Amino acid sequence: MLFELNNGVKIPVIGLGTWQSTPDEVYNAVTEALAVGYRHIDTAFAYGNEEPIGRAIRDSVIPRNELFVTTKLWSTHHHDPAKALDISLKNLGLDYVDLYLVHWPVAMNPNGNDPKFPSRPDGTRDVDESTNFVETWAKMQQLDPKKVRAIGVSNMSISNLEKLLSAPSTKVVPVVNQVELHPLLPQPNLLKWCQDHKIYLEAYSPLGSTDSPLLSNPTIVELAEKYQVPPATVLISWAIWRKTIVLPKSVTPARIKSNFNVVHLSEADGNIIDKVAHEYGTKRFINPDWGVKIFDDADA
Repeated sequence: MLFELNNGVKIPVIGLGTWQSTPDEVYNAVTEALAVGYRHIDTAFAYGNEEPIGRAIRDSVIPRNELFVTTKLWSTHHHDPAKALDISLKNLGLDYVDLYLVHWPVAMNPNGNDPKFPSRPDGTRDVDESTNFVETWAKMQQLDPKKVRAIGVSNMSISNLEKLLSAPSTKVVPVVNQVELHPLLPQPNLLKWCQDHKIYLEAYSPLGSTDSPLLSNPTIVELAEKYQVPPATVLISWAIWRKTIVLPKSVTPARIKSNFNVVHLSEADGNIIDKVAHEYGTKRFINPDWGVKIFDDADA
């Protein structure tokens, strides 16, 4: 299944997530995923696994134009997205990526004490206060269209998106906003806002992040029994039912395969999953301490 982004580019609705996958794990996972039928691979410079992903893509001999590859601009590279994109393309061994995202709406010191996670003497994140995500987006809009087919954002709240879209320098609406999204963090307000502005939400950690805690949720387990599928299939199917793009991560061949097989949820069952957070509470699993506000509870 494909969704059409606001610039006309089509994106496969299910992609393989690769965060926290080691080089060997991710090479094997991408190889398996492509063999199963995945055509959408999501990575990032910060994951440190672009090179093995690119190698797996080349070794698969699947034509490049049949694949959709996403990578992301890291926070220490906000001053020069064009240079950062070239680094990622070299890592991947590709001439272009299909989607390039601003990974976080906060810049960090590009000349700090660590290339990815610079810190100040007191141990806090070395945030670069000389720039902001609006200025970063202005530079993203200038990227060579031969090197990137679409640009988007990640981890953006409604308030930050409003700042971005209202800025005079913003001429291009992000095609996606990739955020943590699952039944314990459904973010209905953010979903509606993005849909109203023709921005697709992409769901990372759709199973509930590390150790997939949602797989044992009683509501999800009950629906999995009803549809005679694994709980993960229910969660992934729910994400698609909501018209979001979903990025399940696995390095286990059997799970990579089963995650690609979805079911058509009834409206009633989709609505039941929508209410899981009301019963079990809202839970955000990914919330790094940047020292600046990133998320807004009103979105959830």
